[in-house]
Amino acid sequence: VSVVAPNVPAMYEMHFAVPMAGAVLNNINIRLDARTMAEQFSHCEPKFLFVDYQFLPLVTEALSRIRHKPNLVVIEETTDMNKATSEAAPTYEGMIKGGDPDFQIRWPEDEWQAAVLNYTSGTTSAPKGVVHCHRGLYAMAVDNLLMWGMTRAPVFLWTLPMFHGNGWCFPWSIAAAGGTNICLRKFDAKKIFDAITQHKVTHLCGAPVVLSMMANAHPSERKPLPGRVEILTGGAPPPAAIFRKMEEMGFSVTHGYGLTETAGMVVSCAWKSEWDELPAEERARLNARQGVRNLSLAEVDVKDPATMAGVARDGLQMGEVMVRGASVMKGYLHNQELTARAMDGGWLRTGDLGVLHPDGYLEIKDRSKDVIISGGVNISSVEVESVLYSHPLIVEAAVVARPDPFWGETPCAFVRINNNCSEVLSEVKVISFCRERMAHFMAPKTVIFMQELPKTSTGKVQKFVLREIAKTLAEHSSD
Repeated sequence: VSVVAPNVPAMYEMHFAVPMAGAVLNNINIRLDARTMAEQFSHCEPKFLFVDYQFLPLVTEALSRIRHKPNLVVIEETTDMNKATSEAAPTYEGMIKGGDPDFQIRWPEDEWQAAVLNYTSGTTSAPKGVVHCHRGLYAMAVDNLLMWGMTRAPVFLWTLPMFHGNGWCFPWSIAAAGGTNICLRKFDAKKIFDAITQHKVTHLCGAPVVLSMMANAHPSERKPLPGRVEILTGGAPPPAAIFRKMEEMGFSVTHGYGLTETAGMVVSCAWKSEWDELPAEERARLNARQGVRNLSLAEVDVKDPATMAGVARDGLQMGEVMVRGASVMKGYLHNQELTARAMDGGWLRTGDLGVLHPDGYLEIKDRSKDVIISGGVNISSVEVESVLYSHPLIVEAAVVARPDPFWGETPCAFVRINNNCSEVLSEVKVISFCRERMAHFMAPKTVIFMQELPKTSTGKVQKFVLREIAKTLAEHSSD
């Protein structure tokens, strides 16, 4: 059962209704373009597709591209009189009213039965469907409560998209704690502060871009906090300055690390009391690390990927971050070969490079080379490059992450054009070309024209050189 919807009550309810019906829940990223969405529908072939009315035109276009036609159900919002719904499709509320009040929950046959399917962009253009079982989701949901010290009746503000890894399993965590969910279809800094004040919010999650939005909000948009507000953030590591600003406003921020393949945050920067007396800059630096394993993991380690031996815990020697435990995925849908490569003797190879400090805290030093994390969402550089290469004037292209104070990272494209062509190609034209062929958030935000891309002796593009150029550009633009 696929769902295309923002953070609305129906989206939250689907996290319970679908597994209770014995089906597998598949939340789709609402920021995708029709082509990518169609690829995911073709890959998982949903029997039912629930779509929010605002995204009905997008989904209709996506479905027109594929042969498989799921049963469509439209999620309406009764307060909006201009909604674009289809009379031919049943509505969510109508379906509920026509339901069987004596329906018996279809419990899973065992805890290893598939419960959700989430897509991650990965490093190739092929769909990667991550399958999680009931056992893993239960472990992560309980882990959230324990890791965050979440007591009874929390008030949770949904700034984290539920389509993003099932909202890190918090739909189930909040229900287990008897909490209240505050759903926001769209939000900005003012709406966040207003909701915190109005509903006395105690917890919220979000990518670093959300923290940046709040930290840099205009004074007129901010409001005094009604009490202690806990924030869990993850994705591209937020700058230490953001942690400092959030602390000054009274927020308590916990930094974590996780992947779609781990169902949520499996490593978090647990606060130590001895850090309380440190200078603000040092506190922020320590909190910017990813931290120590949560209970849903049996183990997290940094290993030499060739020998699988653990590296020294000196904060200097880098290796590949690997994890194993209850919340690690069952595997990739329809891709046993990729599953076998990702899982090595029970260890999930994350592809991320990190170090372990003497105090046991993990710190990510570099991301998988082809993945850009923008606003907490993964963007495959290979996908962006494939679109760039489709331009008739571009003969070479490489895309890397450019540090961004708001989004964390944005795609930065380096291109070489055909010198024999008389047409002038500008940065604006290249960006426009990409935005017409892919989701706007995936399109490059910066385009650099080069006479020659740096290469190794074997002809491979040296992306580490390009990353340094992008980093320098970002530093100069912030001066």
